[in-house]
Amino acid sequence: MLARSLLGMSRAEKTSSTPSRKVTHRITTKAPMFTPRTPLYLSHAPTPRVEHFALIAALEAGVRGILLSVMPLVVYRAYGDESVVSAIYLAVGIASLCYGLMVPWVTRYIPRRWTFTMAGMFYLIGVSFALSGHPEFIAAALFCNALGTVTFTVCLSAYVLDYISRQDLGRNESTRMLFSAGSWTAGPVAGVFLLNWWPPAPFIVAAFFAIALVAVFWWLRMGNGKQITKAAGPAPSPLAYLDRFRQQPRLIAGWSFAVIRSCGWWVYIVFLPIYCIQNGLGDEVGGIAMSTSNGLLFLTPFMLRVVRRLSVRTAVRASFALGAAFFIVGWLTSSIPPLTVAALMAASVLLVMLDVCGSLPFLMAVKPSERTEMAAVYSSFRDVSGIMTPAVAGVVLLFSPVAGVFAAVGVAMFGAYLIAGSLHPRLGEPRLARDDDRVAVAE
Repeated sequence: MLARSLLGMSRAEKTSSTPSRKVTHRITTKAPMFTPRTPLYLSHAPTPRVEHFALIAALEAGVRGILLSVMPLVVYRAYGDESVVSAIYLAVGIASLCYGLMVPWVTRYIPRRWTFTMAGMFYLIGVSFALSGHPEFIAAALFCNALGTVTFTVCLSAYVLDYISRQDLGRNESTRMLFSAGSWTAGPVAGVFLLNWWPPAPFIVAAFFAIALVAVFWWLRMGNGKQITKAAGPAPSPLAYLDRFRQQPRLIAGWSFAVIRSCGWWVYIVFLPIYCIQNGLGDEVGGIAMSTSNGLLFLTPFMLRVVRRLSVRTAVRASFALGAAFFIVGWLTSSIPPLTVAALMAASVLLVMLDVCGSLPFLMAVKPSERTEMAAVYSSFRDVSGIMTPAVAGVVLLFSPVAGVFAAVGVAMFGAYLIAGSLHPRLGEPRLARDDDRVAVAE
C-alpha cells in the first residue's frame, strides 16, 4: 500500500510538472486570439473624420473671425481713403493668387503637414506686423494673413478630398460651418470692441487661435494625406493643371460660383463698414451686422436639409437670384442707410446658403488623381475675388459712391444664376439612388 501510494504521488507530480501535448496545444492556439482585439496604432493614426476637419476649420475661423472686421478698419484708419484701401486689397489679392497656384508645386518638395504648419506661421507673422502699428506694416500684415488663408484652404481641401467620401461632402461642409459659427458670430463684433478698448487685443487673440490651430493639427496626426501613385517624373507646372481645369466645364462653373459668392462677402465685409462710417452709423454697426449674419451659420444643418430637398441646382440658382435682388435693393435705398443695411443683411442670408451648397458642384466633379492640384485651383477663388472686387470697386467709385458697389455685385450674382442653369437637375443625389431609378424605369 505504501509503495502504491508513493508510486501514485510520483505520477501525480510528474503529470503536474510536465504538461501534456494536448494542454500545450490548447495554450498555443488560444493565446493569439487576444492579439487582434488590441487596437495598436504603431505607425498610422485613425482615419480623420468629419468632426476632425470641422474642429480645425473652427480654430482657423477664430483667427479670421476676430480679424474680419478689424483689418478693414485698421487699413482704413491707416490710410484714410477708400480708393487706397481698394488698391491695397487689389495688390494683396494678385500676390496671394500667384502664391496660391504655386502651393501644389511647393507640396511636391515640402510635405503637406509642414505646408499646413506654414499657414499658422503666416498668421503669426501677420499678427506681429499688425502690432507694430505702422501703415507699411499694416499692408504687410494683410498680405501675410492672405497667404495663411490660401495655404490653409489648399491643404485642408486636399485632406477633405482624401478622407471624405463624395456622399459626405455636404455633411462635411455643414458640420464645418456649424463648428465655426461661434467664431464667425462673436468674432467680428468682439474684434471691433477689443480694437476700440485696446488696439493690440484682437491681434493677440488671433495669435492664440493660430497657435491652437497648429497644435491641434499635429495632435490629430493627419500626416501628408493619401497618395494615389508615386511620382514617376518631375512635378508639373501650375500651367499644366490649369489647362486640365480649363478643359472641364463643370469645374469652371463650380469655381465661378465660388468666386461670385466670395465677391459678395468681400463687399459685405469691406465696403459695408465703410458705407456705415460715411453715413454716420459708426464703425460698430458693420461689426454687429457681420456678427448677426454669421450667426446664421448655426442654421447650416437645416439649410443642408433644404438643399437635399430642393436639389443642389435649385438651391444654388435660388440663392443667387434672391441675393442679387437684395444687393440691388441696397443700392436703390442707399439714401436711407438703415434700409440699405437691412437689405444687405438679408442678402447675407443667401450668401450663407451658398456657403452650404455653392462649393458642391466643384467638389463633386474633382477627379481623385487631381485632388491637390484642383484644391489649389478652387482655393484661388478667394484671391480672384480679392482682385476682382477692389478692381471693379475702384472703377465704380470713380463715378459713384460706395453704394454703387452693391449694385455691381448684384449684377454678378444674377450672372451666376444664369450659369447655374447648366447644372444637372439631380446633382448631389447618391449614385446608388440613381441606379435604382434606372432599374425601376427599365422595368
